[in-house]
Amino acid sequence: MTTYFATDPTEVRISVSAVVRRNEDSREILLMRRSDNRHWGLPGGYVEPGESVVVATAREVREETGYEISVGRLVGVYSDPSTQVIEYDDRRRVQAINLCFTAVAGAKGAPTTPDETLDVGFFDAEELPQPFVPIHQIRVSDAARGSLEVLVR
Repeated sequence: MTTYFATDPTEVRISVSAVVRRNEDSREILLMRRSDNRHWGLPGGYVEPGESVVVATAREVREETGYEISVGRLVGVYSDPSTQVIEYDDRRRVQAINLCFTAVAGAKGAPTTPDETLDVGFFDAEELPQPFVPIHQIRVSDAARGSLEVLVR
């Protein structure tokens, strides 16, 4: 089971995530329920070699939720090892340097990594389903501020 707030990272990876709104004016955001720990959270994942962060963000959202997206502004960069070290089943402890973007949902297709996702849905950003990935809460809050300032945490 994936656990958060681990210590002593064994590797560092660049990751991306997106706060995807149903449309430009919506308070509802797209969330996925992860298969590894049954928590709800933002779609996202690791950047692959040769990808830009924008391409990686769109790919990860499409793979996990089936939605095409228009990637918007950078919300923040999240790298604090006290919150960004994740331990996986194979005992790897990854310090994920995350770049979180806003996005707007487009066409819906089928997820291409259905083994990673138990459920997908839009939820009011003020009433997030539980349990919720703890390291994603600050990203949702930062995106809701609506500021153009990029936060570094």
